[in-house]
Amino acid sequence: MTTEVVLAGGKRTPFGDFGKSLKDIEGNKLAEHAALGCLEEAGLAADKVDHLVCGNTLPVDQGGLFSARVVALNIGMAEESQALNVIRACGTGTQAIISAAEQIMTGHSEVALAGGYESYSRAPYVSTESRWGAKRGPTTLIDSLDYAYRDPFSLELMGETAENLSEDFQYQRDAMDEWALMSQHRAGAAIDSGFLARQIKPIEVREGRNTRLMEHDEFPRPEITLEKLQKLNPVFREGGKVTPGNSSGITDGGAFVLVGDRKAVEAEGVEPQMRLVDWAVVGVPPRIMGCGPVPAIQKLMDRQSMKVSDVDYFEINEAFAAVNLHAEKHLGISRDITNLYGGGISIGHPPGATGVRMTLTAMHHLQDTGGRYGVISMCLGAGQGMAVLVENLKR
Repeated sequence: MTTEVVLAGGKRTPFGDFGKSLKDIEGNKLAEHAALGCLEEAGLAADKVDHLVCGNTLPVDQGGLFSARVVALNIGMAEESQALNVIRACGTGTQAIISAAEQIMTGHSEVALAGGYESYSRAPYVSTESRWGAKRGPTTLIDSLDYAYRDPFSLELMGETAENLSEDFQYQRDAMDEWALMSQHRAGAAIDSGFLARQIKPIEVREGRNTRLMEHDEFPRPEITLEKLQKLNPVFREGGKVTPGNSSGITDGGAFVLVGDRKAVEAEGVEPQMRLVDWAVVGVPPRIMGCGPVPAIQKLMDRQSMKVSDVDYFEINEAFAAVNLHAEKHLGISRDITNLYGGGISIGHPPGATGVRMTLTAMHHLQDTGGRYGVISMCLGAGQGMAVLVENLKR
């Protein structure tokens, strides 16, 4: 009998702006905070979970290379439990969910935690010359964060690949800024309505000699105007179209969701919320990696003999506004059913957590509206695209 993989619970930290409120918290601690929030939301004890999959693109602290195991034991999972670290560029959080599902589908796990984190504010500067001794003269420190934001083939910054996409398909600056403004306004509305608060477990942060409870994402700028966005200069190419305003934000944060075999989850008294139906991953030209969601969604729809019009809600990561304009144009996806609560441009994009944040948003939207199907999709640096299909079990 085919295993039915389901999703339940799920929580994340608020996402912190680069170099701001979360910069002094170790990455593993952000992951632990989100994982504990997920267990609380699901009403499940940690020792009932047999596997933890943790996504992270840039280990920054002691233990970062072993995050899955560190997080698992620190939140109270049994020593006999399994742990797996994964990375798939901007889809790393999504890959954590898929990897947990694969373990469950092959009978190696029954109930898992899947998620990830980034602590880009803590990304170190590194020296590649010091270990064996520089020959003479000054040495150069390299920003390790640069590794995450450059195409490994051309060494272009990811923003330059967005410039390539906008140039190849003639996406205009005005349209990008309008998408960015919409994202900011939607995030602001989702904060005001309490929608985003449902997925956030507030966290204590230091403020001078004191601490405060951080309850909301730090990156959104809902007060911004189109005029201000239009005044921002392009940062990746002279005369270009991609600006800080129509690009995703560099942020810190963690997120986790419960993934399990339906029978096993229900046996623990946890009510499944979504069925993980299927996923698809494709390769695309690295120089226009932002086109990735289009063939990934098409492949996913073909695998399920579905059409785009069969899907009730889409979360398509706003790595850059050009990515979303491309998906809108080539798939005919209405923005009326896409990223209704903000996205990477407004909330931020820590790759280890982004896919989980998007999944939680899709889960809550489908539950609120009674919709059946949701798709979570993103482009990936170095030229890939991925898409995941979930089905609402609580219609």
